[in-house]
Amino acid sequence: MSRCGPTSGALLPSRRALLAAAAGAVLPRSPALAAGAAPPRIAAIDWAMLETALALGAEVVAGAELVLYRRLVVEPPIPDRVADLGLRGSLNFEALLRAAPDLILSAPWYGRIEGQLGRIAPVLSLRIDQRGRPPYAAAIEATRIAAARVGREGEAERVVAETEAALAAAAQRLASRRGERVFVISVGDPRHFRAFGPDSMHGAVLDRLGLASAWTGNTRYVAQAPVDILALAQDPGASIVIVGPLPPDAARALPQSALWNALPAVRENRVRMLAPVNPFGALPTAARFARLLAEALA
Repeated sequence: MSRCGPTSGALLPSRRALLAAAAGAVLPRSPALAAGAAPPRIAAIDWAMLETALALGAEVVAGAELVLYRRLVVEPPIPDRVADLGLRGSLNFEALLRAAPDLILSAPWYGRIEGQLGRIAPVLSLRIDQRGRPPYAAAIEATRIAAARVGREGEAERVVAETEAALAAAAQRLASRRGERVFVISVGDPRHFRAFGPDSMHGAVLDRLGLASAWTGNTRYVAQAPVDILALAQDPGASIVIVGPLPPDAARALPQSALWNALPAVRENRVRMLAPVNPFGALPTAARFARLLAEALA
């Protein structure tokens, strides 16, 4: 259960040479911000930046791993016209060249290819998940920075306000459960899970809703994995929220698992299953998680 970040892979050698030559021939363009100019064309490599650009109403022309995005991130929806750049860790530079972006939104995880990206268009690299910094505040800042680069500052404030309203509405629905402890996890297999800590976006939303993260152990990239399922017994009074998708083998095995059924939360029907939510997302992720959690727990 690795971080939902870049995947590995490489372009074929013959194509690499071709694309390197093509990329070197393309001069970077600056985002069009002049009055009356066409909106800048945006390509987004990182999913948190992709959901941010879509929420801002930016002219998104390309993104990475869109099939998986539609299944695991879901919101905001991606228009069919957006080109798919392939795997985040093995981008199709030919498709990126064809998309002709004016700005590429990225994240530090893709630093090794930033030089190649910069030959095609200016790159804006923003990070939300970083140790010692609250992810919700970082997501607000990233939204405003991205909006300023594409001339949509007013839309940034709309996105922030709508997210605040979504969290407030969810908190109101869960007012009677204020102070309740919750394990937020994703299941890897019938015996192991990934635990999201207070430093994750999920943990930040829990706090905003008046709930508390029951996971107090260490985290790496805002989560800890793999964790043995028995660790969920360390806080018998905590509820368990599983963020989908649930692997097929776990879906088959858990109902018959003696260890799983012995957990207090399972015995007392304090387990809830959520639809997929981007574990490393931005403000749209915060709003989606808050809404789904309130619907599940209220």
